[in-house]
Amino acid sequence: MFAADRASRLLGIELLEHGDGTATARMTVTAAQVNGHRIAHGGHVFLLADTAFACACNSDGPVTVAAGADIDFVAPAFEGDILVATARERTRFGRSGIYDVTVVRGDEVIAEFRGRSRTLRGTQQQEEPR
Repeated sequence: MFAADRASRLLGIELLEHGDGTATARMTVTAAQVNGHRIAHGGHVFLLADTAFACACNSDGPVTVAAGADIDFVAPAFEGDILVATARERTRFGRSGIYDVTVVRGDEVIAEFRGRSRTLRGTQQQEEPR
């Protein structure tokens, strides 16, 4: 799924690890990703967390999408910071799931994200578009 995620890749997000219900992604905050306060725009931090969430909830095959998500920004990030988002499955029930993602800069927590997933009926992952 990540190979076909052009939006994440064009913003410099790298998928470091993925496995059964887990994923870790990394992004370096660029000058284009900071806001008027010179801190990382919350939308970019959310996108990093959402990418790790998407990779974790799609780790077992059927197409799974976000049903909703919330984020709490704990500390600011700045241009040049390397952010790492680690997602892990908390629970799955029926076609739904709950995933927690922690975004860190080194040992410091930048944001906590909780995503709610929904698996689509009768779908499988598709190969990367040409």
